[in-house]
Amino acid sequence: MASTNTQRIDISPAQEQLPPVEPCTLVIFGGSGDLARRRLIPALYNLLLDGLLPTNYAVLGLGRTTMTDEEYRDTLRQGLQKFSRQALDEARWSAFSQHIFYLVGDNDAPETYASLKARAEEIERRFGLPGNRIFYLSIPPSSFAAVCEGLDKAGLAARPAPNRPYSRIIVEKPVGRDLASARAINEVTGRVFDESQIFRIDHYLGKETVQNLMVVRFANSLFEPIWNHKYVDHVQITVSEAEGVGTRATYYEEAGALRDMIQNHLLQLLCLVAMEPPYSLDPDVVRNAKMEVLRCLRPITTKDVEKFTVRAQYTEGTAHGAPIPGYRREKGVKPDSTTETYVAVKCFVENWRWSRVPFYLRTGKALPSRASEVAVQFKEIPQILFNANAQAPQPPNVLALKIQPEEGLSLRIVSRVPGTRTQTHPVEMSFKYGEVFGRPSPEAYERLLLDVMVGDASRFMRRDAVEASWAWITQILEAWDKSGQRWLPEYQAGTWGPVEADRLIQNDGRTWRVL
Repeated sequence: MASTNTQRIDISPAQEQLPPVEPCTLVIFGGSGDLARRRLIPALYNLLLDGLLPTNYAVLGLGRTTMTDEEYRDTLRQGLQKFSRQALDEARWSAFSQHIFYLVGDNDAPETYASLKARAEEIERRFGLPGNRIFYLSIPPSSFAAVCEGLDKAGLAARPAPNRPYSRIIVEKPVGRDLASARAINEVTGRVFDESQIFRIDHYLGKETVQNLMVVRFANSLFEPIWNHKYVDHVQITVSEAEGVGTRATYYEEAGALRDMIQNHLLQLLCLVAMEPPYSLDPDVVRNAKMEVLRCLRPITTKDVEKFTVRAQYTEGTAHGAPIPGYRREKGVKPDSTTETYVAVKCFVENWRWSRVPFYLRTGKALPSRASEVAVQFKEIPQILFNANAQAPQPPNVLALKIQPEEGLSLRIVSRVPGTRTQTHPVEMSFKYGEVFGRPSPEAYERLLLDVMVGDASRFMRRDAVEASWAWITQILEAWDKSGQRWLPEYQAGTWGPVEADRLIQNDGRTWRVL
């Protein structure tokens, strides 16, 4: 196996071509929670260091924990030290922190919103901000209705209009737990906000390699002519997690791997792989192309669910030298739980381009490594010349886009081995973003928060796509329920899943890739 030598290219963030970012106020519901400390504030801080934040801004966290502004800033500073992509610079942090404020409030209490309006207006007067507001809902979906109604009654949420400050809302996943609940959430947010104001965030769509999928396909003449059923044998999309459910067991019992990962992350990756070329990068044009993929997904009904899906739970084992208890022994898990920690799905996009090409999706907890990739495997060459030996066939070409832990791309080809005899061997041409472009990739939340500030919705799920993906997933959930299965297949923690998942792909003469 070999790797190409690639020239390093140094590009500073300031060289990126970005629309102007207007001054704004970011209000974080759940501001005292883990997401704000680990992801959101570090993302904003890194945008500041890269010169990408607007010239004027404010952040207002809203939470139930009683804290002063200074105490809140101290908590966030500790999060920055641990989770920021770039090192903490005391001078920059000192200036940044003066734009951060905190308000104690209950999301479900009507009086909270009068206090929120007064505090936001006071901060905006202090900094001379124009009243552009972004509301980030880092809270349980059960509170969405109260928040939207509170914002509406307090006059904090305004529909789009010329020469009026904008209001935008960011909704964290999960957007529901089935089709009915997703529709209910969309109805609640849609009563107060226009669809153009709603940003349903999926952090996977902000990762560098995911962004690069469209560029690989549509900026290179090499791939698009062969990106179809004539040349592609199959596609594998894998998102593996090394940890067990741990402290998230209570949430996971209600969700499971299908809801938690397939419905959003993996289906969105599938859309980017399978979509038709959009005629522009306009957000709705791109999202229309993705929506067509979801419309073409072959339904998996009760009669097919055992043939096309596998679900399983991990048992006691070891990951990275640390013991992991079996899923049913995790605190907060029912002893007779049938919640899946692993799921594999074989699906088809029934259109002209992808006719009869299987897409294999898999995700799971307590697997050997934390890794994610999209692998497009091309068809085998004819069994003549360099592939004449049927007992030792040449490995096929594979294009692998690696999403984590290291973002990059590799292409497997077959090369001649130097020497007097004609021998061949597979080699990989590869690159990693950090090595080639001279700086680490921005974190997903950095890119997505910046997108919201500039009003670019192309990396966010539209209402119809959310409901279409849930419609497809809900059929599988209902089929599983009808099966009445009381005990799921098992796999030992630290292994690559159950034997049933191996059979799912091996029955087609294929194997899972080892990551």
